[in-house]
Amino acid sequence: MKIRIQETMPPMRGCFNMRVYKRGKLLYEHNERNMIVSGARTTVAMHLMGDCEAAQIAKIAFGTSANVATPDDTAITDAYIKPLLGATLITPTQIEFQWGLKANEANGMHIIEFGLLLENETLFARKVWAEAIPKLPEFSLEGEWIIIL
Repeated sequence: MKIRIQETMPPMRGCFNMRVYKRGKLLYEHNERNMIVSGARTTVAMHLMGDCEAAQIAKIAFGTSANVATPDDTAITDAYIKPLLGATLITPTQIEFQWGLKANEANGMHIIEFGLLLENETLFARKVWAEAIPKLPEFSLEGEWIIIL
């Protein structure tokens, strides 16, 4: 007879931090929670079973869909994808991923969604912004994405 264990640990959650610059001058910064999608939980489970292939969070995606984030999200629309700048273990249960979008990247996009991706581009977390950021050459973005286990 198998015994089912009730989940007692709090769910994973995240905090998305962003700073927007115009010609190097800080325009604004914002911090908000984000959606950890179902694919993240599957990845963690597979990792615990020893299947670690492509399980590393390694990329950020910038996209154009204003659809509300849900646990069933699997992709970022019209994604501009790039490697993360780094990762830091803040505490045993908090990891900070640093990201940036330079002035010469993704110009012409109206960025409204962000995605944290695994090496194999599986969506781990998604954030939808309140309104689109028209990405022009004079703008750059940077920030941190903190995942709390």
